[in-house]
Amino acid sequence: MLNNFSTINLSTQSRDLLERQKASWDLANTGYSGLKDVRFREFDIDGNQIKVQFNPGRMVSTTAKVDAKSIKERPCFLCSENLPAAQEKLRYNDKFNILVNPFPIFPEHFTIPHVNHTPQLIKEWFPEMLNMARDLSEKYLVFYNGPNCGASAPDHMHFQAGTKHFMPLDAHLINKKDKHDIALYREFGLEVYSLDDGLRKMIGIDGVKESAIIEAFNSFYKIYSEINPGDPEPMMNIVCLFYPEWETWRTLILLREKHRPERYFAEGNERIMLSPAAVDLGGVGVIPVQEDFERINVQIITEIFHEVFISEDKFSVLVEKLRGLSSI
Repeated sequence: MLNNFSTINLSTQSRDLLERQKASWDLANTGYSGLKDVRFREFDIDGNQIKVQFNPGRMVSTTAKVDAKSIKERPCFLCSENLPAAQEKLRYNDKFNILVNPFPIFPEHFTIPHVNHTPQLIKEWFPEMLNMARDLSEKYLVFYNGPNCGASAPDHMHFQAGTKHFMPLDAHLINKKDKHDIALYREFGLEVYSLDDGLRKMIGIDGVKESAIIEAFNSFYKIYSEINPGDPEPMMNIVCLFYPEWETWRTLILLREKHRPERYFAEGNERIMLSPAAVDLGGVGVIPVQEDFERINVQIITEIFHEVFISEDKFSVLVEKLRGLSSI
């Protein structure tokens, strides 16, 4: 295991780890070499840029069985004792390990599991997400998939990190503001806003003070749990970026109601094997089956997004309750 980062930039350490693993670990080398053959299709849906990626290497993740019985019967692939012998670990903050993801979507893709086998639940670990986004900010963003929202290991707490500027949703985080943004709460150095771009319903939290962002997230979490209760947590994906030049975090919470759309389970021409998680909803839909990749279109993408995000009614209630906290 590599030493904890101290004096070396964490982004640089992570990239160095990736380069070593591509050279020393056949599975990683195969995965990243395969990205050269990945194909894309691009769609403009009411001004939203959506890319679809044909990536056969993601078949294992896309088809992962995440029901309780399947999880119980398989060894956890994020626990240190079950990692491949060739896989190196970069310890982060004595709580997490940074691992090269051998089945990449991004040009540089990492999984960041907790050192202990603890459930995939964001509330306790959201402060760590902010820390990771800051410490990896030179090259990467950090994202979270809820246990019922695309996490292929819902029994083991983990984040992921990937190349900045790869997802179209990055453009909103980087260039904010968007014409769809509605400010709900604002005080010095903190803003909470809603965003409905016609495909996605999201809550954004921007700030310069970590404690204020955490407090705002906890308020959101409480309200959202009441409106959209889930087991074991309300359904969400989260994308977080830190901007060193502004000393600012920007976080987008994607509000979910459903894990996999009906088309995922359909047969024949109705099937689209797309299991939406943060990256897919961030504008890079990953499909491991060529026929499904060629069949997808604007209508199907729109249908899938609308199916997995929360309803207009729930979103309106959430927005009004968050506005009730506001000093605007």
